[in-house]
Amino acid sequence: MGRNSVASQLVEVLVAAGVERVYGLVGDSLNPFVDALRRTGGIEWVHCHNEESAAFAAGAESLLTGKLAVCAASCGPGNTHLIQGLFDAHRNGASVLAIASHIPSREIGTGFFQETHPERLFVECSHFCELISTPEQMPRLAYIAMQTALGARGVSVLVLPGDVLHEDAENRGWRSDLVAGSATAVPPAPQVDRLAEAINDAETVTLFAGAGVRGAHLEVMELAAKLHAPVGHALGGKEWIQFDNPYDVGMSGLLGYGAAYEAMNEADLLIMLGTDFPYDTFLPRNGRIAQIDRDPSRIGRRAAIDIAVHGDVAATIADLLPLVQQKPNRAFLDDMLRRHLSSLENVVDAYTHDIDHHTPIHPEYVAAVLDEIAADDAVFTVDTGMCNVWAARYLSPNGRRRIIGSWRHGTMANALPHAIGAQSAFPGRQVISLSGDGGLAMLMGELLTVWRHRLPVKIVVFNNSSLGMVKLEMLVDGLPDYGTDHEPVNYADIAAAVGIASFRVTDPTKVRAALSDAFAEPGPALIDVVTDPNALSLPPKLDASQVKGFALAAGKIVLAGGVGRMVDLARANLRNIPRP
Repeated sequence: MGRNSVASQLVEVLVAAGVERVYGLVGDSLNPFVDALRRTGGIEWVHCHNEESAAFAAGAESLLTGKLAVCAASCGPGNTHLIQGLFDAHRNGASVLAIASHIPSREIGTGFFQETHPERLFVECSHFCELISTPEQMPRLAYIAMQTALGARGVSVLVLPGDVLHEDAENRGWRSDLVAGSATAVPPAPQVDRLAEAINDAETVTLFAGAGVRGAHLEVMELAAKLHAPVGHALGGKEWIQFDNPYDVGMSGLLGYGAAYEAMNEADLLIMLGTDFPYDTFLPRNGRIAQIDRDPSRIGRRAAIDIAVHGDVAATIADLLPLVQQKPNRAFLDDMLRRHLSSLENVVDAYTHDIDHHTPIHPEYVAAVLDEIAADDAVFTVDTGMCNVWAARYLSPNGRRRIIGSWRHGTMANALPHAIGAQSAFPGRQVISLSGDGGLAMLMGELLTVWRHRLPVKIVVFNNSSLGMVKLEMLVDGLPDYGTDHEPVNYADIAAAVGIASFRVTDPTKVRAALSDAFAEPGPALIDVVTDPNALSLPPKLDASQVKGFALAAGKIVLAGGVGRMVDLARANLRNIPRP
């Protein structure tokens, strides 16, 4: 195969677009593409041990850089592995191009070995998914796919049979400029006027921020100051709004804490800022709701909206500020700030101080120490489950740190593959994976990826020998937890066998030293912290059915002889029930 093949042409197009690496797993129909990468300078092949991980890694790279990232998989099982990570990238708004190779063209439709139909398979997790069946379609379709991924902030998929990749390229002159990002969405004046009128009529206002407040921190603070408005956030908005925020009342939702729920539900007017917050049971039933979003399709999806504004948050607030009156009374804000502080003292702070005697180690304490000693520009990647809770409650954003997780797809095992993408894109930056033992076990082969590429990722394993979030889900449904616990595993020994520097911690007095020593390692390191399996988190608001379910499950466990374990569980969760 010469350098004028379709595979070589595709690689040249990627290099011209600024792509620096491709994540994937070699094999069969993908081999022509991988060989073209080998022969082309300026682009790297990052060998992962599962195609799912390759897509996770590409998604993390794009989220951090704002640029196009690329992953690739071979036909059949390679593609079906890839789809999980692509769903995560797509729902996270990462600009990812997936190269999905296919069986030989002449065999499509015959039930050939490893045959799937990737052009159908990936439709639900992409904005663009097309089969290239002739060399004449290249490189035009490649440019369309890349521009769609960049412009729509999601996944594009190019499906290429292996024999087509081998063929000679036909169109050598096609070249297209690419545009990343999008223009500012300026709101229509009548919509801004309606919102200003609603604000001026309301005695109390609460602001609730999502990921769409990125780049609008100053504007949100100015609006909060003028309205004496508490500012709560969804998990997606945490890293953009929580820092330098004197109006912060915490987070709402299943992982929430503080007084955000009360502030949202007791205000005359709630303004949702750039958030597609999915948990409608936490939204007000009686007060008025306004929603500002650059994507009008998201408005009104979660609750009935009284005032809808289509626009970027920063641009909308800039137009809104001259129209709203200064609120004279800050009693509502002060009340919520007091409640928030009380909640932090009773819930978040309670198990992070003076607990050197407690074993197994409180995971909250580990997260708090981690927050203290991590770099000011660290990138944290966070597994789904209880690790989400510890990150949401204990990691402190500052405008330079990044916190990445599977916030919308909610898949297990994302943290380590996300860290691979983050560290590959930023080799000199501190990248820390907050891995649950369940998540790490699911894609544990990526320890080999970290070692193979000598990525200095720091992997903190919250090792409680349990699927903690699943256990909690069972309990609130009135079910005794079953199938959630397993025999203890020493992940430090596994990492050491791979060649990764490893530390195992069972004594809370040694947590800080172990984390510090691991972070000082020039290469990868894994810190296996044995944590309390009964440290579960309750949301800031429990409805009657959840309370009843938890009590029912407790009764079943007691009747089954688990009195001691249930007492420990009750004590552990008492600290997470907000006090009035």
